[in-house]
Amino acid sequence: MVVGKFPSMADDDYRTEEDSLGEMQVPADAYWGAQTQRAVENFPISGLTFGRRFIRALGVVKKSAARANRDLGLIPEEKADAIVEAADEVIAGEHDDQFPVDVFQTGSGTSSNMNANEVIANRATEIVGGEIGTREVHPNDHVNFGQSSNDVIPTAMHVAALEAVEKDLLPALEILESALAEKEAEFDGIVKTGRTHLQDATPVRLGQEFGGYRAQVEKGIVRAESTREHLGELALGGTAVGTGLNTHEEFAERAAEYISEETGLAFREADNHFEAQAAHDAMSEAHGALRVVAGSLNKIANDLRLLASGPRNGLGELEQPENQPGSSIMPGKINPVVAESVNQVHKQVVGNDAAVSTGTAEGQIDLNLYKPVLAYNFLQSANMLSNASEVFAERFVDPLEANAEHCERQVEQSMALATALNPHIGYDKASTAAKTALKEGKTVREVVIENGYLSEDEVDEVLDPAKMTSPGILGED
Repeated sequence: MVVGKFPSMADDDYRTEEDSLGEMQVPADAYWGAQTQRAVENFPISGLTFGRRFIRALGVVKKSAARANRDLGLIPEEKADAIVEAADEVIAGEHDDQFPVDVFQTGSGTSSNMNANEVIANRATEIVGGEIGTREVHPNDHVNFGQSSNDVIPTAMHVAALEAVEKDLLPALEILESALAEKEAEFDGIVKTGRTHLQDATPVRLGQEFGGYRAQVEKGIVRAESTREHLGELALGGTAVGTGLNTHEEFAERAAEYISEETGLAFREADNHFEAQAAHDAMSEAHGALRVVAGSLNKIANDLRLLASGPRNGLGELEQPENQPGSSIMPGKINPVVAESVNQVHKQVVGNDAAVSTGTAEGQIDLNLYKPVLAYNFLQSANMLSNASEVFAERFVDPLEANAEHCERQVEQSMALATALNPHIGYDKASTAAKTALKEGKTVREVVIENGYLSEDEVDEVLDPAKMTSPGILGED
């Protein structure tokens, strides 16, 4: 069966609605109307539809527009109140199943705008005592008054995107940052071998490494917060091409104030309506911040997988949680499955970023024509990163334990300890000591004493791994 068709439904399962192109048969129990039905049948593309965040944002925009138009005396109060009530139901998620339009549709998002207009108009018609389809509250003349898809959809994009960042992503990143900070403190006394180029390097405290991970997430939070400035600009009020034709000069400011009130976030009228509709650079910039955050999580997940590798024939410095059996054939095998899911989210976000960055660079003259795919990909990235951050924190980072004894043994065997000898015996002798130790299966400490480079007391002072984890020259008075 082709997506969007209803061949099994009997005639009495439909009602007839009209738009400017004529009559359409619409499922009898649907709140949507003719234009939505045309879109359902025109775009059986992916089966992907907009989710909670975007539908909520459409409701917020329509409610705020109705309130502004009511204030300005442009819509009868009874109809405006009914629109507000119906929009509240959309905002609350009561009609999510009434938004069936595929993401891959008209590039302006007109189909989704009309979907919202029709659902809210039909529900508002019920509220004022009318029957669905009679248009007592009209989808264009009332719900969409003073608006165009060209300014509604980018407004909904910004509202949904900023809410996703503020209410989903930032709290999740804060949970992960807190989990990493706890491990930073818990592991601070554990000295281990550092690694550069995946080769042994000078000692580092395990807590210091986790401090690096914590700082990555903290900086990611700052990057996500920086999206507020430009996502806070709303295109609403520009109507078709940015000129504001058919809308009141006070509409945009009033509607933005109501959107801010509804969301608790700071929104304002766009600085330039032509830029706000013809280009969506703010979406590309904001998604770029998500891509960087995804890269940070990928780096952290990869590192923790390496540090927990083994358990006997890998690095084995961390003991990972036993989230699930790791193999259908190897008994007892445990894999870092949660970290692997984070790695996969990163790859999807990078792919989404390609769609967003290329989409924002397209469009012709006065309108960007990639609005639906920009909104969908941004919101998918924000949702995945939010969920991945929280799950990663709670199911992988929190249960991690350090293998302190193994770390101590490994650091004592490290050739890189010879680095601390440089200020005391010179690079050449230190290099000889390291190479000899490796060749003869000895520690650097043993070779230095055997060769008479330093006394035992001097070696104990100079080759103290814990002291090597802080700035300074060992052995200084």
